Formats: sequence, structure tokens, C-alpha cells
Amino acid sequence: MTEENLNNEQNQAYDASQIQVLEGLEAVRKRPGMYIGSTGPQGLHHLVWEIVDNSIDEALAGYCTEINVVIEENNSITVTDNGRGIPVGIQAKTGRPAVETVLTVLHAGGKFGGGGYKVSGGLHGVGSSVVNALSEHLSVKVHVDGKIHFQEFKRGKICADLKVIGDTDKRGTVINFKPDAEIFTETDIFEYDKLATRIRELAFLNRGLKITIEDMRGDETKLEAFHYEGGIKSYVEYLNMNKTVLFEEPIFTEGEQQEITVEVAIQYTDGYHTNLLSFANNIHTYEGGTHEFGFRTALTRVINDYARKQKLIKENEENLSGEDVREGITAIISIKHPEPQFEGQTKTKLGNSEVRTVTDRLFSEAFNKFLLENPDTAKKVVEKGILASKARLAAKRAREVTRRKGALEISSLPGKLADCSSRVPEECELFVVEGDSAGGSAKTGRDRRTQAILPIRGKILNVEKASMDKILANQEIRSLFTAMGTGFGSDFDVSKARYHKLVIMTDADVDGAHIRTLLLTLFYRYMRPVVEAGYVYIAQPPLYGVKQGKNITYVQPGKEADERLAEVVESLPATPKPSVQRYKGLGEMDDHQLWDTTMDPKKRTMLRVSVEDAIKADAVFEMLMGDKVEPRRDFIEANAHYVKNLDI
Repeated sequence: MTEENLNNEQNQAYDASQIQVLEGLEAVRKRPGMYIGSTGPQGLHHLVWEIVDNSIDEALAGYCTEINVVIEENNSITVTDNGRGIPVGIQAKTGRPAVETVLTVLHAGGKFGGGGYKVSGGLHGVGSSVVNALSEHLSVKVHVDGKIHFQEFKRGKICADLKVIGDTDKRGTVINFKPDAEIFTETDIFEYDKLATRIRELAFLNRGLKITIEDMRGDETKLEAFHYEGGIKSYVEYLNMNKTVLFEEPIFTEGEQQEITVEVAIQYTDGYHTNLLSFANNIHTYEGGTHEFGFRTALTRVINDYARKQKLIKENEENLSGEDVREGITAIISIKHPEPQFEGQTKTKLGNSEVRTVTDRLFSEAFNKFLLENPDTAKKVVEKGILASKARLAAKRAREVTRRKGALEISSLPGKLADCSSRVPEECELFVVEGDSAGGSAKTGRDRRTQAILPIRGKILNVEKASMDKILANQEIRSLFTAMGTGFGSDFDVSKARYHKLVIMTDADVDGAHIRTLLLTLFYRYMRPVVEAGYVYIAQPPLYGVKQGKNITYVQPGKEADERLAEVVESLPATPKPSVQRYKGLGEMDDHQLWDTTMDPKKRTMLRVSVEDAIKADAVFEMLMGDKVEPRRDFIEANAHYVKNLDI
């Protein structure tokens, strides 16, 4: 190539012709993650919520009373509502039917003013068009003015113009879509339970709205209907159904100021954990925000004012803290706002400053009235806060014991921590190992640079039934908190975690499973940010070792472990005859075996613990580890048939 040609090529390498303009919905198909988060299971389910949210917005506007969601046999989704129906008239700017515009143009919808919707959960107007773009097929039927209007699309492109296909006495919209296999890693993994959980939540949040979900796949059709006239009051009762409550009926208040509607429902239990959920326009505000702040402020102030006036707190005693008055509470705050502002890392934190004042005022008036009218219940609430205050002060004294003052202190921990030499948290792993003998094998066989070992003796305290001061009095738990370096309670800071892998390594028997559950309960209740960060893992030691001569083949746990064992034995020659060992405990393996099967990053299998559904997790831990026997017995009876090999 000549120098002249080279210069010309360099000059032409970046000019106006290199700038791509993606028309219509091409941008969505090119970068789907920008619109739905991912092309995995999370993004796949997100498509459903985009369509359902449009129907919910019709309910918020007062025009829809029923929504039906169906997972069809071919893994497509059908969403039907009895709202007004997407408009079918010509949209002035595009010159095309409004329903077609909504499904083919980004940021086209009735949520940008003009009186279409006063309150909406879907704010950006991209939902329907994004689903259309990412579906291999989408069809829409609009029942309006006695006619059924129909149009279909393929990968966001119009197949034919909108047409009338019949008469109807109904009204509303029916959308059917099948996710595009060219976009998604799997298109046949819609999870019924995941969809049903969110649909139940939407029914709670929209009092009186009936939402059904039906699964047509498989031999037996699943069908559930959710309809709660009590709204979030019923939601609180649902969350507390396995708990012992201090008063039978949840306190409920609702009101409207400055076009902001606020609903609050609370109920105290005899437990130690706070279960506070907040929503803005049906969006779960995981990171809280101004509505939560207003509620917390009002709750603390009203309880302290009442306690002072009734002389339940003496003059020389300090006020109860927010942490004290929230112990054992289940609370739901739901606000509807015409112009919500979301912020935070995941855009799930409400930022409207006026909401704080409105929530505080509306809730404090109703809660103060309730306490005055129910003195016996009010006394129980205050006394619970006073006990929580005493436990908090005792925990504060105990907390000082666990503070790590230097590297030398770790070596003398009662938990016998064998630390790793690396100080880079991203590469460090802490194995919490059941028993001294397994701990010894793990210490000998580990990679000393990156792997630390903390043996624990027997079953740790069940934190579901203990106050913070008792938890901190437990030596094993103190050792674990100290080793992690994160602190706990109000001092918890996940950024200080010394290890980015916290691995539970217990025996593959009933006792091991119990210890694992106790540890998971501890992590979920008092170290949840570590779980949410994806730092918690469960080691998978083998169930069997098949030895033939000097060679050993290991069989990992799982549903088909026995079948795989049979396959391994069958595949080996008869001479010498293979022998099978069932590993009932980690201590039965020497250090080399433990390293090869369970700890070597190149060979091991580990399960990462996630908390996708915190509400469901809360209920499961309460059921498994709480005081009530009946729900636990029902769970065991319902799931006993899944247990193949039970060690007694």
C-alpha cells in the first residue's frame, strides 16, 4: 500500500459515514440489556412485567378490575385485562393507529401527560415496544366500542395493518408474545413461582384488583387467583401468618395530600427482626427513600411521646431509638405519586422530598390515635421497645469484644481461625467448617495463601429466637463476625469484608444440613449485605467415593446421585473389584481428598447463595427456625417424599 493510499484510508476511517442510526426498534434488538437488564432468566421475566404493568396502570386509573396472566403450552405469555383498551384511533404525529404506535415506537404511551394516566408504574413508555422488539411473535387484540381490533408483529415489525376481526360485548386488551430465541439464552424457562409471587404482591398493593395466573404447560394446569379487599393490610397478615403477633389486626391508615396517596399497615410480632417493605407506584423501593424516612421518623416520635405522657419511660431515661421501636415490626408503606423520582444505585430509592412530610403527617396522626384508643396494646408496643433498648445496650457492650484491633488478635480467636496470608479480599476465601477433625484436614489441605479455615463446634445458636445480646454472647458467632471484619447490626459495613467468599462446609447428613440452615439464618438476618453481594457459598463435598486400585472416582450430591453412582460402578472393569465408600462426614476424608473434591478451585463445585426474593426467604426462615411447630410440620410432611437417603 502506498503512503498516499494509507493516508487516504486513515482520513476516511472515521467520518459521518461511520455513524450508525438505528431506526425503529433496531436499537432494542442490538442492545437488549440496556432495556431489560439481561438476556437471561431475569430479562425474560422482565418482559412479562412490562406488559402486566400496563394493565396495572389501567387499574390505578380506575378502569380495570381484573387481569389474567397465562403461560401458554408453547411458552408464550398472554396478558388480558378489562381496562379501556389501548386506543385504536389514528395518532396525529405518526398518522398510524395509536395501538400500533405504542407497540412500535419507543417512548410512545399515555404516561407523559395529556391526562392518560394520573399515576403510573411504567414511567418511560418503552415497555410494550421493547417487548414487541424482543419477541419472535406478538399479537394484540383490543376490545373497544363493540369491536375486536387485531394486529400482529414479528420481531417488532408489522405483519399487517390493524383490522377488525369481530364483534364483542367486552372491553380491554389481550397481548400474546413469545420471546425471541435469537435474543434470549433460553425462552422456555418462565418460572411459575416467580411470576405468582410478584402477581400476589401486585394484588396486595392494588386493593380490590383480581389477578389470576395460569400455567398451561405440563400434564396438570396450575391456576391461582389473587384478590385482596384488605390490600396491604392483608399483605401484613400474610407475612405474619407463621408468627406470634402482639395484636390481632394490623394498624392501617391511608390518606391523600398534594395528590400523593399514602397507605401504611403495621403489626408487631414477638420476634426480633424488622420486616419493612416500601413501594412507590407498585415499584418495590428496595433502597428505601423519603416515604420510608417519613414513616420511621413518625413511628419513633409517636411511641416516645406516648411513653413519656403515660410515664412508661422515666424522666431520667433516654428515649427509645428507631432501632428499638422497629424490633419485631412488620410494616408496609405504599405511596402513589404522579411524578415519582427514583435514585440510588439500582433506581429503587424514592427521592421526592415532599413525600417525607406527607407520610410522616398522615401516619403519625393515625398511629397516635390508635395508641390512645388501645392502651393495652400500646403498653405492649412500648414495653417491647424498652426490652429492645436494654438488649441493644448489652449488645453494644458485647460488640466491643469483637472489634478487631490487629492481625495478631485473629490468631488467638476461640474459633481457632487459621487465616490466609493474602490481604486482598477479592481472592480470599473463608471456609466455615463443621467439627475439629474436618477443620484439621481442611487446614492441612488448603491453599494457605488464599484460603482461611474457621472450625465451629456443633450447632450454633438459632438467631431466629434470640436477641442481639444473646447472639453476641455466643462464642462461635463472635468469632465469625470478627473474622469477617464487617461488624454487625447498625455498624455493619460490607465493604470491610476480609473475604469475598464465605463458604459453608458441613457434613452431607441431617446434622450437617441443620448446621448449614443455622448458619444461613445467621447470614440472612445479620449479614444480609454479604449474601446480597454474592459472597456466600455452600461447598459440595462428594457423597460417594468409588475406589478401584489406586484410583478414586467421586460422585457429587444431587437429585441423581444414586443413578450416577450406579453408572460409575458399571463403567469400571471387574478386576480389581471396585469398592464404594459413602462419606457421612468431612472427617472421613484426608486432607488430600478434601482438597481434590471440595476445595480446589480448579475442580470443586460450589453453590452460590442468592436472595432474589427476600420476602419469600423471610417466610422460609421464620417457618423453619421460628417458634410455631405446625407450619414446620406441614412443610416436612409435604416435602418428605423428596428425601431418598435419610441418615438416622
